[in-house]
Amino acid sequence: MAILTTTNLGQSFGAFDLFSGISVSIPKDGKVGLVGPNGIGKTTFLLILAGQMSPSAGSVQMAKGTRFGYLRQEAAEAFSGRQHSVYDEMLLVFKTLRAIETELRQIETAMSDPAIPQAASDELFERYSTLQEQFELAGGYQYELRIRQVLTGLGFDDQTWQLPLPHLSGGQKTRVLLARLLLEAPDLLILDEPTNHLDVQAIEWLEGTLKTWEGAVLIVSHDRYFLDKTVNTIWEMTRTDVQTYRGNYSAYVLQRDERWERRREEFVALKERLEKELDYIRRNMAGQRTQMAQGKLSRLSREVAAIRAGGLGVLQALESKGWMQVKAEYGVDMQASTVGELHEQIKALQGPTRPQEVNMHIQASHRSGNLVLRTSNLQIGFPGTFLFAADDIVLHRQERAALIGPNGTGKTTFLRTILGHQAPLAGQITPGASLEIGYFSQAHDSLNRNNTVLDELLAQENMMLSEARNYLARYLFRGDDVYKPISLLSGGERGRLALALLALQKANFLLLDEPTNHLDIPAQETLQAALAEFQGTILMVTHDRYLVDRLATQIWELRDGRLYVYTGGYQEYLAQRSQETEAAREAVIQARAAIIPASNGEDTPRLSKNEQRKRAAALADLEQQVHALEARLQTISQTLQAATQAQSFDKIQSLSLEYAAAEEELAQRMTEWETLAHE
Repeated sequence: MAILTTTNLGQSFGAFDLFSGISVSIPKDGKVGLVGPNGIGKTTFLLILAGQMSPSAGSVQMAKGTRFGYLRQEAAEAFSGRQHSVYDEMLLVFKTLRAIETELRQIETAMSDPAIPQAASDELFERYSTLQEQFELAGGYQYELRIRQVLTGLGFDDQTWQLPLPHLSGGQKTRVLLARLLLEAPDLLILDEPTNHLDVQAIEWLEGTLKTWEGAVLIVSHDRYFLDKTVNTIWEMTRTDVQTYRGNYSAYVLQRDERWERRREEFVALKERLEKELDYIRRNMAGQRTQMAQGKLSRLSREVAAIRAGGLGVLQALESKGWMQVKAEYGVDMQASTVGELHEQIKALQGPTRPQEVNMHIQASHRSGNLVLRTSNLQIGFPGTFLFAADDIVLHRQERAALIGPNGTGKTTFLRTILGHQAPLAGQITPGASLEIGYFSQAHDSLNRNNTVLDELLAQENMMLSEARNYLARYLFRGDDVYKPISLLSGGERGRLALALLALQKANFLLLDEPTNHLDIPAQETLQAALAEFQGTILMVTHDRYLVDRLATQIWELRDGRLYVYTGGYQEYLAQRSQETEAAREAVIQARAAIIPASNGEDTPRLSKNEQRKRAAALADLEQQVHALEARLQTISQTLQAATQAQSFDKIQSLSLEYAAAEEELAQRMTEWETLAHE
């Protein structure tokens, strides 16, 4: 059963039709990702679904009693006029529960009064029992844990919880709104770019939360990896309809390409049929079959006119609705009246074309040496400011390294050091032979904001005007777009221009700093394909896990003041990190086991016998606590697995938080144990 349905939905602004004819539905447990080029109307579509904008045509129907939550891309105004803290905002979600909790405490106080009459006591007890059952069923004993889990998962530390809402940045307010929506647990979540203000850790947490979400979800996102992990249906939006594809984003890409190939083959077959029928008409117009040929001419002319008006879709409508209705609905031109006219119209028919895409190719002017980059004992930072030390790096020709890590850890500084814009704090960077470096800056600070798009291109490359305009058209700068000042370009437009200029450098070693930022999915796909075909070497700084997963042959991770080098792709990196985590845990356990016998035997001579006994007792107590916590974690894990299979969101939420709290407590006890054992 559908939780939401749209029928022939359309939105126009004056004479401009943003989109039209959208008829889709979301089942109660649907997980839908909405994709399409920038400017196609995705955000407007969500606003209409959320009831914050009226459509120009069509309708939206929601199942009776449906509760929905809507996350805007930017929610800076979402808490206008509210002065309370982040945590207090979360508490508002549980206003009813907290009122019940208050009444329960009041009843407890009243019942503890020895002077209360028995009849009143019985009445209070009955009321208390009813309220307590309501409180428990509604998750009253877990709501504070749920708040902690959601806020922590979305990257809010304890100090941030008490900040007043007006003191937050726009990105923080968006995350607060997302946190509140998750706690409200609506039947339908409508999310517009939910990952925009999240780091990778928070995105991964959100992925896990949405995987087990009991209601429906509709997501607009440029994060392809996120869509891969969270949705089971993709809607591809165009100006005139929405195509539905089953599966996640990767499945959609395969199905979409197959669909386009089928449509191409269908068009080729259709055109062959039209030409054969026209040949029959031409041969029989002057013979005994003149009347039949004229009838075929009229029918064929209508078919061609329908195709010219709107492609194969209008031709199908012609077959079901008839000529007069199609002519009125689609504004079909007059059909050809002669064989010659029809021949020219058939020749001019264009097959189905994909939406406009960036046409990008990156070629190196010459081949570099086999060794592209080597470092030894490298330390990165500024004078007086240490950022990180690096494992020794060896990067060979045609390898693709991905540098990942939290913002502010020094990734861009590392690229600038490789470029020679600043010196390392220590160690050496050895570039290979015959290197030609091309640099893509995420800030696009090399662009002259006072130039037009065309001027910027001509300033960097000597071209004829016609050649320059044709080149810019490949990057979707067409018509008057080439005269736009760079200062007025959107983030996506600046990114496309920077990529256009990068391709002209003919470099054999590309340093890319967040190359997919602000690009829509079609542009991301084009860039990915161009990089996959590139015959040189690539070092990319990116949060785009889909790009990393598809391209990287090495992963360089920045964490805790060090750059760690992992050979292999992203999945191999994830496996290695998991193994490292498990190995570290085992090492701690083994170290603990090795120290215990020593503590039971000959102890440190500086301790008195009484102190030795106290320490041994404390160690034994901590050891018992650690074992108990490990057993508790195992039990919670088993229960959590069962809840996940049952898709019980409330249990998953509470158990996950309980698991995290137990893990934190275990870490504290192990730290205490290790400190005491080594004294």
